[in-house]
Amino acid sequence: MNLRRNLLAGLANSGWSALVGFAVVPFYLKYLGMEAYGLIGFFMTAQVMFQLLDMGMAPTMNREVARCSASGQLRDAGKLLHTLAVIYWCVAIVIGLAVILLAPVIATHWLKSKDLPGQTVVNALMLMGLVVASRWPIGLYQGALIGAQRMTISSAVNMSMVTLGSVGAVLILAFVSPTIEAFFAWQAFVGLVYAVTLRKVTWWVIGTSDANRFDTAELKRIWRFTAGMSAIGLTGLVFSQLDKVILSKVLALEDFGHYMLASVVVSGLYILITPVFNLIYPRFSASVAKGDLGELTKLYRLGTRLLASILFPAAMLLAVFAKDIVYVWTGNLQVATSTAPVIALLASGSALHGLMHFPYALQLAYGATRLSLTIYLALIVVMLPLLAFLPLKFGTVGGGAAWLAVLIFYMLFGTWYMHRRLLPGQGLHWLGRDVGIPLLLSMAVGACLWQLDSTYFDDVFVKLTGGVLAMLALPLVSVLTSGELRGYALAMLQRRTR
Repeated sequence: MNLRRNLLAGLANSGWSALVGFAVVPFYLKYLGMEAYGLIGFFMTAQVMFQLLDMGMAPTMNREVARCSASGQLRDAGKLLHTLAVIYWCVAIVIGLAVILLAPVIATHWLKSKDLPGQTVVNALMLMGLVVASRWPIGLYQGALIGAQRMTISSAVNMSMVTLGSVGAVLILAFVSPTIEAFFAWQAFVGLVYAVTLRKVTWWVIGTSDANRFDTAELKRIWRFTAGMSAIGLTGLVFSQLDKVILSKVLALEDFGHYMLASVVVSGLYILITPVFNLIYPRFSASVAKGDLGELTKLYRLGTRLLASILFPAAMLLAVFAKDIVYVWTGNLQVATSTAPVIALLASGSALHGLMHFPYALQLAYGATRLSLTIYLALIVVMLPLLAFLPLKFGTVGGGAAWLAVLIFYMLFGTWYMHRRLLPGQGLHWLGRDVGIPLLLSMAVGACLWQLDSTYFDDVFVKLTGGVLAMLALPLVSVLTSGELRGYALAMLQRRTR
């Protein structure tokens, strides 16, 4: 497979998904209002939290397919895929029924709606259950395609479905029914089409066989890694979604909508993070399987430096120009003013979180699930008291501050603990050079842009243009000043795997 093609496919997928997602938000606010958008934000949080029921099966499928692909026996993964698919579809049915039954309780005792009728909230929650259930098996098939390094196919399907779901929802709201119930009904339909399409594509890539039956022996073979991944998934999702879960309870639905709007803006950073992780994880797994420690270390460190050189400037741009970006995006000055401080905090924390995907991928490649679990448990212990105090006192800004504080702890503690176990002697070099240098450069440029913004610039587009140019210059400087990084980056883009 071609690394350059896979990386570009992943970037195109993330970029297009983010672009479509950003483009439709103003229409959602126009037709539905901020409270209903808060319900959409609650749905996004619930959808992620339901991944707890994945029990580590999707990343296990990714890892097993990557190993089979590396050995040239891709068809051998078919029996495991069939076995896990049966479990996935059964769980999807359970999820749908559970959410439908619990919808009245959630609407009454969890969410705080002022203007939306109670029955509307209940109906929306029931439809959310159908959406989550219809989309549930998608993760398994995506894991298989990514493990097979067929990101071009996975990306093409995802881009098509994102367009259908988002643009179609706007058309439904504009010409059929401007209600939150119509929105979720459409998403349920698209989710089912997505799951069925991805299933067919995945089996086409893996290859069908008469031997592909439900086999408990396959479950026994992978249960240790899957159990570890299940625990990691549980703690990782609690860590990443705890702020949203708690804020959905303590804040009014409208305020929670503002927080989720800020989260959508910051999610643009994952245009870079997600495709890089999907690319490096199977590569790390293959290197570990071959015992090639030298190649693994080089890819780990230089890949981190390259991602940091792009990710930190992007986060800096969001933090400095948050108010201007939201104002240009939504045309609402009040919304821009309310969300700007939250965006700055969430962007800073998410940039650090993005870099920690490299240590996380390394841990999974080694099968060091206990190590990841220990780190996530420590992060939750730190995060809980912050979220118990800061959001109650400072609202949405408190939630953003808690996220940034715990990510700083994650970067320092996780780096020390993980490198001591897996790559002794690399921790300080990784943190000081591969992360520290791009971070300091980005902070310095961000401080200069903030000073110039507050002193000299009034035109929004002039400010944003200057910020984008500075953001583009920083990774170029980083690559040009590091001969090893420059050479390896070019090699990664030109190299074809066998």
